[in-house]
Amino acid sequence: MSFFEPAPEPPTKLGRYRLLSPLAGVHVSPLVLGAMSIGDRWSKFGMGSMTKEDSFKLLDAYYDKGGNFIDTANNYQDETSERFIGEWAEERGIRDQLFIATKYTMGYKRATPLAQKVMYTGNNAKSLRISVEESLQKLRTSYIDLLYVHWWDWDTSIEEVMRSLHALVLSGKVLYLGVSDTPAWVVSKANLHAREYALSPFVIYQGMWNVMDRSFERDIIPMARYEGLALAPWNVVGGGKFRTDEEEERRRTTGERGRTIIDQNWERNEREKIISRALEKVAAEVGAKHITSGMSFRDAFVIILTKSVAMAIAYVMQKTTYVFPIIGGRKVEHLEANIEALSIALSEGQIEFLESVVDFDIGPRPMLISGAHLEPKPRAQPIRPISD
Repeated sequence: MSFFEPAPEPPTKLGRYRLLSPLAGVHVSPLVLGAMSIGDRWSKFGMGSMTKEDSFKLLDAYYDKGGNFIDTANNYQDETSERFIGEWAEERGIRDQLFIATKYTMGYKRATPLAQKVMYTGNNAKSLRISVEESLQKLRTSYIDLLYVHWWDWDTSIEEVMRSLHALVLSGKVLYLGVSDTPAWVVSKANLHAREYALSPFVIYQGMWNVMDRSFERDIIPMARYEGLALAPWNVVGGGKFRTDEEEERRRTTGERGRTIIDQNWERNEREKIISRALEKVAAEVGAKHITSGMSFRDAFVIILTKSVAMAIAYVMQKTTYVFPIIGGRKVEHLEANIEALSIALSEGQIEFLESVVDFDIGPRPMLISGAHLEPKPRAQPIRPISD
């Protein structure tokens, strides 16, 4: 074998790794495996849960298909998410091949009979220390690849948060820092503080974003571009609400409702139906391209048309740079359907169509029109699959 022989082709496009962000030189899979369902404690909350066996099966499938980026939190499934991931990685002996993200802030001792639980929540230095030490034990590791601030608690100062997080990076217990569901101005000010005092910055932002809810575009995406942050959007497929009419009727018949943690009504509202049908229309167009490229009609229909959620994932990945969608689900077939997004190249016209079917007000944008015609400022473009 030649020393310069290229690496073998990965089993799927999960194994075509991407630079995390301009501030983080690590390379990770383009889709993040969300581990909110991994664990066995939250079925009664409408979130769904998994046995250890099923959790390991999903983790195995993600890893075997080339995936290396797993997202969990200190409180997911009452701490069993971290425990299952840690046990699985230890059994397979693959810890250093993985990029594991977890979070602190959330009060994660809800199911534990402690007399006082106040020290186990918030962004303060005490909560951070306790949470990280326990996450390390549950994950059976000596370091966390990416630690998120789960949400902003409005009590702890930016200075305390950034100093405390930096101390963890210096200790080697945490490698990279992220922030989730926090106002853009807080993140920007926190990274400015980090630059001024030579502290570790946030390198990635996590928050809710999909083709139906585009509020990310108002402040978060411009902030991320300016600060050099990656984006890890959750709820990309609308909490499972992006589905065909036929799928909804099937669930009505079988009683399989899906997740209800965000919305107790498992059925789609009119807005969700409009978006679903638009995604289905684009899926049909993409499926037609696959047929003309040699794929059979049946395969194109099964892989593309019936899994139009892949269009919703492709949409966010092709809107801006450094986007790593968090994909959930509890079944291997869900994972396989989501991976299809990495092969879908949406045209500008298709993106414009998806954005046209429901209203979105991006808010006021000042225009530099003082007696001159200005060309738009060039921007870095997202990675797109090559169209057939």
